[in-house]
Amino acid sequence: MSRLVVVSNRVALPGETRAGGLATGLLAALSERGGLWFGWSGRSVGGDSGALHEAQDGAIRYLTMDLSKTDLDNYYNGFANRALWPLLHFRLDLVDYDRRKREGYWKVNSLFADTLAPLLRDDDTVWIHDYHLIPLAALLRERGVGCRIGFFLHVPVPSADLMQALPDHRSLFSALYSYDLLGFQTRRDVDRFQSYVRLFGGGQLIDGDWIRTPDGRRVRTAAFPIGIDTEHIARQARSAASNKAVRDLRQSLQHRKLAIGVDRLDYSKGLPERFHGFERYLQRYPQQKGDMTFLQIAPVSRGSVNEYRKLRGDLERLAGHINGGHAEADWTPLRYVNQNYAHSTLTGFYRQAAVGLVTPLRDGMNLVAKEYIAAQDPENPGMLVLSLLAGAADELKQALLVNPHDLDGVADAIATAANMPRAERIERWRAMMEHLRTHDIHRWRRDYLLALEGA
Repeated sequence: MSRLVVVSNRVALPGETRAGGLATGLLAALSERGGLWFGWSGRSVGGDSGALHEAQDGAIRYLTMDLSKTDLDNYYNGFANRALWPLLHFRLDLVDYDRRKREGYWKVNSLFADTLAPLLRDDDTVWIHDYHLIPLAALLRERGVGCRIGFFLHVPVPSADLMQALPDHRSLFSALYSYDLLGFQTRRDVDRFQSYVRLFGGGQLIDGDWIRTPDGRRVRTAAFPIGIDTEHIARQARSAASNKAVRDLRQSLQHRKLAIGVDRLDYSKGLPERFHGFERYLQRYPQQKGDMTFLQIAPVSRGSVNEYRKLRGDLERLAGHINGGHAEADWTPLRYVNQNYAHSTLTGFYRQAAVGLVTPLRDGMNLVAKEYIAAQDPENPGMLVLSLLAGAADELKQALLVNPHDLDGVADAIATAANMPRAERIERWRAMMEHLRTHDIHRWRRDYLLALEGA
């Protein structure tokens, strides 16, 4: 079995808190095979980029690189998160077209390639993750690396016409042709990428999975929906009943039902639309007034970016408006919290919630939706209200699927979820939970690596 080399923007270092999901799957794969995990250290420094830090844990070697403040601003805060992130989430109106940031993105990818290439062996299997590192395989190939290299995109793929609107799109997206396997979250993402290849990328489709690049190379494309550590989440949620924060939340509800949303503070998550949808629920179902409290947890992310600061202010005003119009002396309908909670606490919160609200405007997968299902009490599960535009909707078909822009539809789904008979909730939950047990994080990484080694 070949050595595995994982490359990602951030690295789950030994001793760090790991909230399940991706880190769990990658660490299991690295532990089985032995290998290297390489990426940014998380530090920005005053001098030049390039200082390396190394750690070892059993068969896994960790290597991380510091970035200068300028390189970090251009690569991560700049092109990755102000150009690629909005583009890949269908928000062309928010794309930053600053050429210097694009150059900084390529510079950091080149630094990574310069560091990584001498460490690679011909029989290695290299697995590169996400939009931060799209060009990395092409840069490694330029440096003589010939081993298998796979890529997995954790976010959605937009329509081909949006992709080609990015200046110099061909040089960026054709860098993906240097991989042996391109993994996406859903079949829709595969189809949209293939459309780009055919219409604007100079390539051809060979069959359902393979593309031929302009230079004649064959690259496999396929969907590998990412899962969660299902059994771990279920155990964690059960044991969280004794957690003080969970007990305090349960007591504060005073026997009212709980609806919960947990999202990074990001415009792709549809939080203003969700708030408006909950407000519409309060308006459309006055007979249920006082029956439910909605808790939205939204830790601040990328707080230095103007769009995120504006979003936070908008949500604070909306929460005040909704509570001002509907609250009573002993009941606040909407609790809006910006703080982080331990993952074990969150799973306990999920288990308390009669309704899970996961309504992003776009999402590659959305693991909160899956964790909400895994955390439920099998005897009295809550009901998930899920956006049609999240990748998880392809798998969790027994959830109540909604268009997050359709406020009446969201309001009706909240009311339906809150009042669904227990027998129906159990039937729907069992079907979703069976799927999550079968298609967990370990199945995802095994399927991907098997496909990469056969590509």
